[in-house]
Amino acid sequence: MNNLLSATNTIVEITAVICLAAISISLILLLYRIIVGPTNADRAVALDSVGMNMMGLTALMAVLLPTTKLNDVILLIGILLFIGTVAIAKYLEKGVIIDGKLD
Repeated sequence: MNNLLSATNTIVEITAVICLAAISISLILLLYRIIVGPTNADRAVALDSVGMNMMGLTALMAVLLPTTKLNDVILLIGILLFIGTVAIAKYLEKGVIIDGKLD
């Protein structure tokens, strides 16, 4: 039973390291898309994807580290990411984020 637990722990650690490497490569490619992106909509999608990758990195760190504090960080990143996505979408649609006129 102890060997099975040790093998499972090793598999989880190896998988987490591989996923960390994949997400890091994804972040580098997304940063390129943010800088070079042909349109503002492409940049907005890449920025949103960077936020989701940050949530993934935090979730992987929560798996690797023995703490429960990172779960709150994941929720906070998700909430801020949603608010930012709504603001960017409104800016791309209307050109302003906060309207001075109420119709």
